[in-house]
Amino acid sequence: MNHSLRSSRRAFLAGSALGTLALNAPAVARQGMSQPSAWPQLSPPRPPRIPNLIEQLGRERDDPYAWMKYVPQTGARSPETLPEPVGRMLASENAYAKAMLAPVEDERDALLAAMMARAAGGVNPPPLRRGGWEYSAAIPPGALHPVHIRRRDGGPAETVLDETERASGQSYYRSTDHQPSPDHRYFAWAEDVIGNDRHRIVVLDTKSGTTRTLVERDAYGYGALTFSPSSRWLFWIWRDRHNRPTRLYRTAVDGSATELVYEESDPAIFMSLRRTAADGFVALTLSGPEVAEVRLIAAGAETAPPRVVLPRSAGVVYEIDEWDGSLVAVTDRDGAFDRKIERLDPETFEPLETLVPHRAGRPIVSVLPFRKALVRLERVDGLHRILLVKPDGTELPLAFDDPAYAVTLPAGQDYNAGQVMIVHQSPRSPRRWMLVDLDRGTRQEVRRETAANFDPEDYEVERLFAPAPDGERVPITVLSRKGTPRDGSAPLLLYGYGAYGVSSDPEFSIPASVLVDKGWRYAIAHVRGGGELGQRWFLGGRRFHKRNSFTDFIACATHLAREGYSAPGRIVAYGLSAGGLLVGASMNMAPGLWGGVIAKVPFVDMLNTMSDADHPLVPLFRPDWGDPLADPAAYDYIASISPYENVRRAAYPPLLCTAGLKDDRVAYWEPAKLVAQVRHLSTSGNPAMLLTDMHAGHQGSADMRSEFSEMTLFWAFAERCVADGEAG
Repeated sequence: MNHSLRSSRRAFLAGSALGTLALNAPAVARQGMSQPSAWPQLSPPRPPRIPNLIEQLGRERDDPYAWMKYVPQTGARSPETLPEPVGRMLASENAYAKAMLAPVEDERDALLAAMMARAAGGVNPPPLRRGGWEYSAAIPPGALHPVHIRRRDGGPAETVLDETERASGQSYYRSTDHQPSPDHRYFAWAEDVIGNDRHRIVVLDTKSGTTRTLVERDAYGYGALTFSPSSRWLFWIWRDRHNRPTRLYRTAVDGSATELVYEESDPAIFMSLRRTAADGFVALTLSGPEVAEVRLIAAGAETAPPRVVLPRSAGVVYEIDEWDGSLVAVTDRDGAFDRKIERLDPETFEPLETLVPHRAGRPIVSVLPFRKALVRLERVDGLHRILLVKPDGTELPLAFDDPAYAVTLPAGQDYNAGQVMIVHQSPRSPRRWMLVDLDRGTRQEVRRETAANFDPEDYEVERLFAPAPDGERVPITVLSRKGTPRDGSAPLLLYGYGAYGVSSDPEFSIPASVLVDKGWRYAIAHVRGGGELGQRWFLGGRRFHKRNSFTDFIACATHLAREGYSAPGRIVAYGLSAGGLLVGASMNMAPGLWGGVIAKVPFVDMLNTMSDADHPLVPLFRPDWGDPLADPAAYDYIASISPYENVRRAAYPPLLCTAGLKDDRVAYWEPAKLVAQVRHLSTSGNPAMLLTDMHAGHQGSADMRSEFSEMTLFWAFAERCVADGEAG
C-alpha cells in the first residue's frame, strides 16, 4: 500500500501523555456561544486532533482523528479490549448524546407506546405450505421475538424454534435463514449472539427432539446455508478473519463429518448459497458487482465437486435456477443490461433459448419457479409488476393501481404448488398476503396485516418527480395524513439510500405512520445509485457519477419545499449505511436546507475506508466506488465527495449519528470522526451527537421493542430539530 501513517497515532493509542486530554461527559454550559433554546446548553466532548499525515498516490491529507480507529489483532471488538483513549472517547460521546437527548425521553416513551400499540394489531404472515407441512412464524402476545411452528394436515402445532428462549440471557440476538430440510425431519437456522455477523448454525432433529449446534462459530447467515436435496448434509459458508465469506463446507446433519467443498481466493468475490426450486441442485453463487459464476452440486451427487455453469467473465452477471426440466439463467450478458431470462441444458449448461428477452427500462428483479409457471418480478416505471410465464411461453400479467407500492415473493414456496403467495403493501396499506392461481391469475387474499388505531383512508400516498440539475426526473414517494396543509408548514422526514443498485421500495412502516400522525410527512427519495429505474439509474449514481445521488437528494428536498410539502429548515434527512453517505454529503453541500440530519451506521469516512485493503468489503465494492490506492482519478473523486473530508466552516444543522462497536461493515470510527469534524468547524452552535451501541454490529438486536426504540430516538430528535428551528 503506497501510503504511510505517522507514529503519532501509534504513540497515542499506546497511552502517551495525550491520553490525559479531557474527554469527560458534558456538565458545563457553553460560555460565550449562542445556544438554540430547544437543546440543553451543554459543552460537547472535544476529541483531540492529532496531526496524521497520509501520503498516497502523490497526494497528502491530514486525518487528525485517525487515532479513533481500533482493529483487534484477533477476535471481535468489545468494550473490554478497547484502547483506553478510544473507550473513554466513546463513553464521553454516549454520555453527551444521552444528556442532550434527555429532554425527549417523554416523547420517546409516547412514540414507543404508539408504535407498540399499532403493532399489536397483528404482523404475523400466513403459513407457507411445503410438502404437506405448513410452516409459519408468529410473535405471541406480549413477546418480542417470534416462535416458529409447523403443522401437518391441520394437526397440532409443533414448535421448531422459540427465539425468545434462544435469546434469553443474551445481550444481543438475531437469527436468520430458518428452513426445514427437504424430508422435513430437520429444521435449521443461523444465529448471532455477538453482534458481528459471525453466526453459529443450529439444527433441530424433530424425530428425536434434540437440538444440536452444528457449527459453533464463524458461519455466515443471510443466504449462506442450505440442506442438500437428500437432507443428509448441510452446506454452509465460513467467514475468514476479515469477515469475508470465503469457504463452502459440507457437514453431515448428525455432526459426524465436515468437509471443505470450495474455497474462493479472490477477495472481491462474495458467496451465497441455496437449493434450486425443484430441489435438483445446491447452487453456490460467486459474485461481484460486475462478475458472477455459479457452481452446481446435483442431487444424487452431493459429495461430488461443484460444476461451473458459466465461467466468470468480466462484465457478465447471472443467477441460476431450474424450471420445466431445464436450468434458467437470469443474466445481463450480450448487452442485456436490465437482464433477460435464458433456458440452459441441465447437463451441458449450453443455452437452449431465450425465454424472456431484454427490455430496456423494465429490469427483471427476480424469478420464482413453479411446475406450472415461472413467476417473474420486474419493474415498470420504477414500480413492481408480476408476470406468470407458462411453459408454452404465454405470459399473464398482474396489475396493481396504487400510486406507489411494493410486491414481494416469499422464498421457500413449494415448487409443486398450484398457487404462488405474494405480498402487497404501500406506505398507507399494511401487508396483504394473496394466493395467485398459476393457471388463471386470479387472486385470493388470505391474510391482511392489521395495524391498530390505523385507517388507510386517513392517509394519502403521492408519487412526485423532482427535476435534477441535469434534467433527470427523480421519483419521490410521499406519505401524508389527508388534510395536511400544502403551505410549507408541515415538517418532513426525507429518507434516501441510493447505492449498489438497491431500491428503496415504498413499503408500509409502523414508525413512519406514527410520525405522520404527528403532522409530519414521510418521503422517500428514489435517487440515482438505486435500482428503481433499472441499470441505467444505478450507473447514473455510481463511481464517477456518485455526486448525482447527492444532487438528486437535494433536488427532492428543494422540490418538496417549492411545492409546499414542507420548507427549508423543516426537512430532516435520514439515511443508513450507504444512505449515511448520501445524507452526510448532502449536508455538506447544502447545510442550510436541513432542519436536522440522522445518519444510522453511516459510511462517511469514504476515502480512508476505501484505502483500507484489509476491510472486509473494500475489494468487493471497488467497482462501485473506485480504488484510491491505485487510481489517481478515483482518489481525487472520492476525496471531493467523502463527507468526512468535505466538512467545511458553515452553519451545520443538528446531527445525530449512530454506530455499533462490533460493526465490521461500517465501523464506529466513521461517524465518530464525522461528528468530531462537524463539531470542530460548524458555526451554528447546533449539536453533533454520536450514540454507539457497545453490544451491536451493523444491525441492532432483532426484537420489536429494540427496533422501535431506535426509531423513537430518530423521530424525537427530528421533532426537537423542528422545534429548534421554530425557537430560533
